Amino acid sequence: MSDKRRILIVEDDMDLQVLLQNLLRKEYDLALAENGLEGLKALEHGPKPDLIIADIMMPMLDGLTMVDAIKKHRETDDIPVIFLTAKSTPKDVIEGINVGAKFYITKPFKIDELLSKIKRILR
Repeated sequence: MSDKRRILIVEDDMDLQVLLQNLLRKEYDLALAENGLEGLKALEHGPKPDLIIADIMMPMLDGLTMVDAIKKHRETDDIPVIFLTAKSTPKDVIEGINVGAKFYITKPFKIDELLSKIKRILR
């Protein structure tokens, strides 16, 4: 078992998923899911992550619905979430924060900003 902090990445864009893996795999233990449904299954069947990074617009189950479900269960409601999404209107940001996200980062994003927010949460 790894003593690294665990991050669940829920992202349907494979190029971005690979980029995030390359950025984070040395320092963190990563779990991957391609949509919100897979994200919920990963939570149900795998070790509990210390952080979830999720897109909002995904097939099968969107990120907002996934996070809403996570925040309604005592076993998972304390997992911090960073939304990493192209949805960038003020209304989108408010909706993301209201559903339970700790941070809301819009694409295209600055890698340093993402890494800084991850470190802040996992400190």
